Amino acid sequence: MVSETGISLPWLREPLQASLGLRSHALLMQGPNGVGQFELAMELAAAWLCEASQGLAPACGQCASCKLLQSRTHPDFQLLVPEALRESLGLADESVESETKASKTKPSREIKIDAVRATLAFAQATSARGRAKVVVIYPAEALNTVAANALLKTLEEPSGVLRFVLASDAPEDLLPTIRSRCQAVSLALPPHALAVRWLSEQGMDQAEVLLKAAGGRPRLAQAWAQDGLTAAAWLALPKRLARGEVAAVSDWPVPRAIDVLQRLNHDLVRMAHGAGPSYFPAEALPKLRQAAPLQAWGQVLQRAMRHAEHPLNAGLLLESLVGQGQSAMAEAMGTLRA
Repeated sequence: MVSETGISLPWLREPLQASLGLRSHALLMQGPNGVGQFELAMELAAAWLCEASQGLAPACGQCASCKLLQSRTHPDFQLLVPEALRESLGLADESVESETKASKTKPSREIKIDAVRATLAFAQATSARGRAKVVVIYPAEALNTVAANALLKTLEEPSGVLRFVLASDAPEDLLPTIRSRCQAVSLALPPHALAVRWLSEQGMDQAEVLLKAAGGRPRLAQAWAQDGLTAAAWLALPKRLARGEVAAVSDWPVPRAIDVLQRLNHDLVRMAHGAGPSYFPAEALPKLRQAAPLQAWGQVLQRAMRHAEHPLNAGLLLESLVGQGQSAMAEAMGTLRA
């Protein structure tokens, strides 16, 4: 959520200022996962609603409107996110969680039509505080087809002072009709030194290691660290997987574990072809003689990722993937015995 003391991520200052200068009623914040699309969307919403800045500068964080937004009680603001993301975004609602547990259903990863219908009703109401009304949708690609189509008319012709901010990690997955109604604001990876400094200020040791692990995406690196990943564990990962230690990845959800295996596979293939690694330091990786076994393992990982959210048996899947990786690495190093 929006901080009380200005912009939460330092590399968002320029994109926020640029966004405040746009006149479009619907903006699409897009860029790679982990660079701050959601934070930028929330800070833009705060600026539009702020009674001091009046949408011309970042929110003051102190006026009545800013306080209402910080407490999630602003009557002119609506946030659409999937149920499955609410807890990770600090939006957990105990009553909603209780209902979900009682129904024994997994929280949805989609933004459904019922949520959009509530937004359409919100769109027709008069602004309670006499300024803008703002809807933030994140991740916008989570809108299912029915929900996205229901939003089109209001997105194209909003009533009164209604404004939309859509934030997306995968804008290519949005309906073209949604994208065409929004003005895009693209976010790039932040400068390396700035990202490292910010992560270090958050208390992360060896921030450079985890930032590289996350592909230069500081929010992703932060999330991994908060889940217990350390730089030492990351540096030890290639050798542990070469020994077939499933425990190296078994504590993670299956999608993340496969993602990590894919990052390792990517770097091993690059090293086998004489290129530099993207996610691991070169000294943490084994010396390789051939790439073919690793490319075959990469295809296995790619197929596994398609069903990562619903594995039949997570333990057996990871054991199989790590075992195949161990064999591929041994063959690529020329140490696999016939």
